Amino acid sequence: MAFPIPSHLPRKKDARDVSTQILTKVSETSSKDLSAKVASTWVSELDETIKLTKKRIHDRISDDLPDFQRQFDTAVSVQERLRSLSQNVDVLNERISGPQSGLVPNLLTNLRSHSALAQETADARARHGALAHLLRCRDELRQLTQLVEEGELPQATQAHASLQNTLRDAPEALQRSEIMADVKRRCVALGNRTAEQLLQAYSRSVVVSASEVVVRHSVQVPQSTSTFSLSSIIGSMAPSALATHISTLRRDILAHCVEYVLKQPVTISEEISNDLSGPVQHRLRLYPAPPGESDLTIRLDRLTTIVTFLHQHLLPHFPAAERKSLALSLSTPLRTAVLNHLLLPHLPSSLPKLPNYLILAKRAVQAEDDIVVKMLGDTSGERSVKSWVDSVGLHYERKRRAEILDCARVIVTGPDDSAKSFRAEVTLALEEAFPSAPAEKQEPATNGAAHETQANGKKGHDIEGLDEAESAWDFEEETAIQSEESSGDGWGFDDEVEPEVPPEPQVEHPSNGLGIDKAQGTEEVTEEDADDAWGWNDDTTATTAEDEVVEDSPWDDPWEEKPSEPEPISSPTAAPKPAKGLQKFSKSTPSSPAVPPPISPSRSRTQDPPHPPARSIPQQPPVSVPSKPVKVTESYLVSGRTKDVLQLLEDVLREGTELVASGVLQANVSGSPGNVIMQAAPMALELFRALVPVVNAALLQQSSKEAMRFANDCRFVAQELERVVSRLTGAKAVVRDKLEEALESLQVLAESWFEDAIAREERLIEELLDGARGFIDTTHQERYDECEDAVNEALQRIRRVAPQWKAVLAKSKYYEALGALVETAVSRVLGDILALEDITEVESHRLSELCRILHALEGLFIEDPDQPSFIVSYVPSWLKFSYLSELLEASIADISYLFEEGALVDFEIDELVKLVRALFADTPLRANTINRLLQGHPVSGS
Repeated sequence: MAFPIPSHLPRKKDARDVSTQILTKVSETSSKDLSAKVASTWVSELDETIKLTKKRIHDRISDDLPDFQRQFDTAVSVQERLRSLSQNVDVLNERISGPQSGLVPNLLTNLRSHSALAQETADARARHGALAHLLRCRDELRQLTQLVEEGELPQATQAHASLQNTLRDAPEALQRSEIMADVKRRCVALGNRTAEQLLQAYSRSVVVSASEVVVRHSVQVPQSTSTFSLSSIIGSMAPSALATHISTLRRDILAHCVEYVLKQPVTISEEISNDLSGPVQHRLRLYPAPPGESDLTIRLDRLTTIVTFLHQHLLPHFPAAERKSLALSLSTPLRTAVLNHLLLPHLPSSLPKLPNYLILAKRAVQAEDDIVVKMLGDTSGERSVKSWVDSVGLHYERKRRAEILDCARVIVTGPDDSAKSFRAEVTLALEEAFPSAPAEKQEPATNGAAHETQANGKKGHDIEGLDEAESAWDFEEETAIQSEESSGDGWGFDDEVEPEVPPEPQVEHPSNGLGIDKAQGTEEVTEEDADDAWGWNDDTTATTAEDEVVEDSPWDDPWEEKPSEPEPISSPTAAPKPAKGLQKFSKSTPSSPAVPPPISPSRSRTQDPPHPPARSIPQQPPVSVPSKPVKVTESYLVSGRTKDVLQLLEDVLREGTELVASGVLQANVSGSPGNVIMQAAPMALELFRALVPVVNAALLQQSSKEAMRFANDCRFVAQELERVVSRLTGAKAVVRDKLEEALESLQVLAESWFEDAIAREERLIEELLDGARGFIDTTHQERYDECEDAVNEALQRIRRVAPQWKAVLAKSKYYEALGALVETAVSRVLGDILALEDITEVESHRLSELCRILHALEGLFIEDPDQPSFIVSYVPSWLKFSYLSELLEASIADISYLFEEGALVDFEIDELVKLVRALFADTPLRANTINRLLQGHPVSGS
């Protein structure tokens, strides 16, 4: 439904009213239709409408005539009242604002007259007050001037203070006047003159210097005949001036009296002058005494004398509040002076001087009670001297600990003297293997790692085995070259050896079981370390019974026994014919070290593979051999500072033990005496661990040799520390836990630096081999040259690092570190070559040549030219790497034969499959070979 329109809102006009209709007709009538008749019609309509409208109005009034009459009368009445009100307003306005008789003009005139009169009255009163206050200021100024001129300083001080108050209370109008400014200037001048005279009088009454202390009870003021007492002079001073004098007096007493007598020997004499010629004065003279005073308690007696003099003759002249403030202000500095200038500087650094020092400490506690508490009245309960003396043992031990740590800091941060370096020995407990029965030595089994270069059946060529000349990187030549380069023996093994020397005992490394025998070194070291690099020439050492037993078993190799003749095993009818080229092997075979290391079953297959050209593999059951413990001694280079650190550590423990045994500090330490001093021992080791790497950071980062020597230092200190810890008894046992923690930290630090040095060289080798860029496109001579340079640089880097490490490290650690570097190099080359998707015939030859460059590293693991290398024991990937150079130039028949005989167990199946696919074209023979490879490695013994 529609919204109803409220009744009070106006309605819309009828759009169809008469005027609108007529105007519409006029607008719609054209000029042709317009005529007088039409116009008269429109006029008639308008007249008719007007008549109707008048009629409706008249009817409307007639219908409600009473109401109309009432409203009309009301309108007439309103008009009349409005006219009357307007007349009254005009009359009232005339009476209020009229210029002659109006109320407002008359009121304003009266107010102006009253204001002027009030202003005159206020001016008169202000003038009178200012003159009266100015008169009072004049009288007080005259009185102050007279007192100052007569020298009456106490009264003048009071008059000056009164005048200042009067000037301060002056009326505001007088404050800015010129005469008041003049009075203030004269007042300030008289006050300064009074203060100057008081200062002169005070300066003559109290004198404190480095040579004497003078106190006069009364003094005559200059330019006056009056004499005033010291109390009145001090009491007459202004509060601010008195505070300044007290502060100055406190400073002079502490500097010229307290600290002076505590720092050096002094002679004191006291004088009193009480004659008729002058005022009474007390004098305390201070004379420097000869040096070398042994009894320090005399200085405390002299300090007591000075404070007593001040307490009796100076402090009583001050007002009560200032006297108490001055006395309390001297208390804390006096305690501090006793501690800083007497007790702390003379704290002994040795045990024999400690008893006499304890007597001095007790006397200092008594002096604190007599001076600070009784004389100066400090009842706060603060007894800093007593508290310090109660812990004097702890302070003594802390001082000794700081001195010990300073000494340790000098040792570890000082430059290392290479002349003090020495070689430390370490004994390794190994197991010696004995053969079950004597047997003739046989030629070591070859493993194919040093095969001569052979032709592969490549893509697009027939598959057959071809005989070629020995490679330029042949191991025999490389070994010879290596021997020529290493004319200087790093371990002194090139010395003349007597022909009848009994062989050394067979030993095994504790971690890898390698038997280490005498061999020729590979790089030069200093002559100083040549003969005793690893302790092999210690012939003068007395042999024990155990050593004699070891000598009964020479360097026999149970792996070199001639096995019993096994029954030949016929080769399968389908076995491929072995290539002729694989029948030629190098004499330097990495699979037969002088003493074979203990190996896992998987390693045994890699270290002793069957002879490739044999059609039948001899089978030999494992020979069980008993083992007995063997001890072998190795040596490594250690810095001379390590002995100094260890000697300091033992001295500290001995000093702590002596302190406990003396019993001097039993009553002065809350805990056990000696603990703090002995804690300096592990702290010295902490300084060694923390500061040496920081002070020598640049050298340790640049030199791989120095990093290894620091690892040796940590290892040697840990080794000696283990001996020290095992002997800790009695009072020394308190630091056992800390020293054991330091021992563990040193062992961890030694291994960390050892491993970090290896890791740094490994990263460098990786960066050098990055130049090969994955050994891709070696068919191009430029790319081959880049790869060859990268491999040669890695080889030379290992060769440069080897003699540095050899001169520093123990033999077992040396081969472990060197093996890690070689493993990094060969693993990188292995991974890059095995990752190649396609290898052409030219590339295979060149990659094989690149691999043979690193074969020269085998010479670093040869000690005896008559014995094979033991590189396999330290480089796990060496056999795999050695086979890779042969596989790159082998035929499918060769690879199949080696795989069937179990010689390729170091390779993963997918690696062999990928290598065959990269080397050979897609033929049925390759597919059959890959299918055989995918069946897995042959089971051992099948």
